[in-house]
Amino acid sequence: MSIFYYDKTFDGLLSVVFDAYKIKYFPQALLGEGDVEPMFMERGHTTVTDPNKSDRVWAALCKKLSKQALNHIHHVWQSERPEADYLIFRYIRKVIDSPHSIETDFTDEDVMSMLQLAKKVSKDTMHLIEFVRFQKTKENIFFSPVAPDYNALPLALHHFIDRFADQQWALYDIRRGYGFYYNLQRVEEITLPDENTLINGNINPMLLAEDEQKFQKLWRNYFKAITIVERINKRQQRQHMPARFWHLLPEMQN
Repeated sequence: MSIFYYDKTFDGLLSVVFDAYKIKYFPQALLGEGDVEPMFMERGHTTVTDPNKSDRVWAALCKKLSKQALNHIHHVWQSERPEADYLIFRYIRKVIDSPHSIETDFTDEDVMSMLQLAKKVSKDTMHLIEFVRFQKTKENIFFSPVAPDYNALPLALHHFIDRFADQQWALYDIRRGYGFYYNLQRVEEITLPDENTLINGNINPMLLAEDEQKFQKLWRNYFKAITIVERINKRQQRQHMPARFWHLLPEMQN
């Protein structure tokens, strides 16, 4: 079995593609530092991430794929599935080698797998956007914890930058322990070193602005007031508002 080693970054993966075509040798597995190696390994190659290499590969893909298909590659990468990188590698290789477009060839297993996984990540991204509930902190920063199934937070950033360009805000992925802070000029990646910042996935009430609890109460009262009891359908509600998000939504708190 031939193996390529790389740093498990997206640019690193594109650099793997470049190296494979340069040395005319294609891996059967992609591993990062610390990954368990298979027992029978015939040959190994270590790829050093090179922005020039990755840019050239991406430029080649831009000439052969639609914008939607390019987005699918990013979405599959953000899925963080163990075999996602090798799926992308196989897909890119087919794109490069084929004289015609393969992105709608759904008889191809890799093309279909890319589409299905990209759709799941895209749906998760939309859920993230729909179920964000900002809370105002004492520092006048609007903060919201999120808990997507996939690593979808980076894919949703442009929505919040466009929608809330005049406010300081922070989104924090409580599953992965990182987030992004917008300071009215740019977005920065952040981590919360203080374990007391979050309690049960929500921001510590001691850090909230004085009027935040009042606004949350008003929102819960509004949600209750517009509810038509006779038309409550829990099953349909869960279809449109998955229960896994309820602990992050003030209107779903008792």
